[in-house]
Amino acid sequence: MIRLFDTHAHLNDAEVFPRVDEILSRAQDAGVRRIVVPGYDYDSCLRALDLAARYPHVRAAVGFHPNDAESVRDGHLAELESWCAQDAVVAVGEIGLDYHYDVPRDVQDRLLRDQVRLARRVQKPVVIHDRDAHEDIVRVLAEERVGDAGGIMHCFSGSVEMMNQCLKLGLYISLGGPVTFKNAKRPVAVAAEVPSERLLIETDTPWLAPHPHRGKANEPAFVRLVAETIAGARGQSVEAIAELTWDNACRLFAWERDEP
Repeated sequence: MIRLFDTHAHLNDAEVFPRVDEILSRAQDAGVRRIVVPGYDYDSCLRALDLAARYPHVRAAVGFHPNDAESVRDGHLAELESWCAQDAVVAVGEIGLDYHYDVPRDVQDRLLRDQVRLARRVQKPVVIHDRDAHEDIVRVLAEERVGDAGGIMHCFSGSVEMMNQCLKLGLYISLGGPVTFKNAKRPVAVAAEVPSERLLIETDTPWLAPHPHRGKANEPAFVRLVAETIAGARGQSVEAIAELTWDNACRLFAWERDEP
């Protein structure tokens, strides 16, 4: 039976959290065997930790999103580092740069650098958010030696050229719902070109639902649609994409490959 690994699902979103049991049941029926839940602010990190404690096939990433940068205090970073000592925490994220909104760029930059340095100290990979900040995200990650920790370009939206820059930094490329959109060009080109050993899949639940669910609430069960589209772009079977992305995610997150 096919087994899928959703590397990025916000089951800790306030509206999703009360319905987790039913969402996870549908995911299991669709072949989704493992899920990473990334935090993006203080409360969502706590909910991610709670989910990882309750469900053996769920693990957490913890971090502060750039859109929340102005609310982060020094004490929060100390607590973030303490959370990373837990076995259920497999990454630092979701962190990055987002120039779509009016959060001061210098504040975002400082927070990103602090969290990449933290990830290097605790030896956990990072989960990187990049919106309208392609050039700066590559520059900052290079300056902060992100390759010492490793990580993911989550829901990658850049070009093949940017993908190659990210690969040189030691990062994985994760593709989500946008690769399935009818007008998708860059994500499909990236899907065809990314090396097999650096490819990951995700949903970004509850956002960016794949076709034909676009505009509706996303959920981990839909990650198979992402895998199917990537399989078509690469001329491979969906089973092959599922297995190689499973192996890649297990390697990156230091999660044993075989299920209990």
